[in-house]
Amino acid sequence: MVRQALDTPIRITPDRCNELYAVDYGELTAVAEQFRKENKIRAAGVDKFRIATVVIDGQIDFCHSTGSLYVIGAEKDSARTCEFLLRNADVITDVVPTLDTHTAYQIFHPAFFVNGGGECPPPMTFVTTADVKNGRWRVNPAAAYAIAGSSSTYMAIQQHLLHYVNELERSGKYTLCVWPYHTMLGSVGHALVPTIAEACFVHAIARGSQTQFEIKGGNPLTENYSPFCPEVLTRPGGKPIAQRNTAILSNLLDHDAVFICGQAKSHCVAWAIDDLLTYIQAHDKTLAEKVYLLEDCTSPVVVPGVVDFTDEANAAFERFRNAGMHVVQSTAPLGDYLPL
Repeated sequence: MVRQALDTPIRITPDRCNELYAVDYGELTAVAEQFRKENKIRAAGVDKFRIATVVIDGQIDFCHSTGSLYVIGAEKDSARTCEFLLRNADVITDVVPTLDTHTAYQIFHPAFFVNGGGECPPPMTFVTTADVKNGRWRVNPAAAYAIAGSSSTYMAIQQHLLHYVNELERSGKYTLCVWPYHTMLGSVGHALVPTIAEACFVHAIARGSQTQFEIKGGNPLTENYSPFCPEVLTRPGGKPIAQRNTAILSNLLDHDAVFICGQAKSHCVAWAIDDLLTYIQAHDKTLAEKVYLLEDCTSPVVVPGVVDFTDEANAAFERFRNAGMHVVQSTAPLGDYLPL
């Protein structure tokens, strides 16, 4: 028998994915239970072929048109993501949304830096090793107390900044970018867009599968585009800043298939997949065949007239494909390429 995709139990359109509202979880519980009964959906615990879907940073600041780091086209990606989760809810075992989580003084926010006149950089400023060496940008003295609780740590943090930008450039990753304040802990922008929150909740109730939220990005001294690993692992002298999240990597690869979508294709999505691939290649290269990239559920960062990371995003996805991962469309029937 050919598996049929389910009808979605909630209204999903790009316009609705660009609305902000409080989710009524009590009402949604009844919707999810009816969805389960009508479609005879079994509990996730009995799945023989286990599927995980990772939704990278489906948050208001990235996915809503008023968000501080809105990704153009994200509301369409969100709609396709919700449809994928719900139309395949009967076979998706686990949903893993990541939440980018920040505070004011972090190494990629304006408040972390000042110039010679004591002014913070505007968003989308790039900070190079040369900039730090020549004093064009240095650590804001206020950041030392904000981060470490003592102004006496200033020189150590300044040394860390020089080490950090040098490590980024040495590794060939990118130049440090000062981003607008985004996904601030406790803010509206930190929350999932309501439709994605609804889709995750309906899946959880219908399948008896706890949504596996992963928090990332809270360390003030490193970026964490990926939920799997910080961008720079060490301080000057080799002391670790943070560690690779091997627990989530192992958990995901225990599944038979792993789907990845979210925002933004050029940054958090690309670096998450890159970290996953690095882990796979160090353990078993054939595991790459378990990974499916939902290309129509993610978009690159484009700021018209300022930056456009489309080419970098596309090149990354081509590299992932060449490594054995699958680049697919969310609308393609899962039964066409999975043993369901």
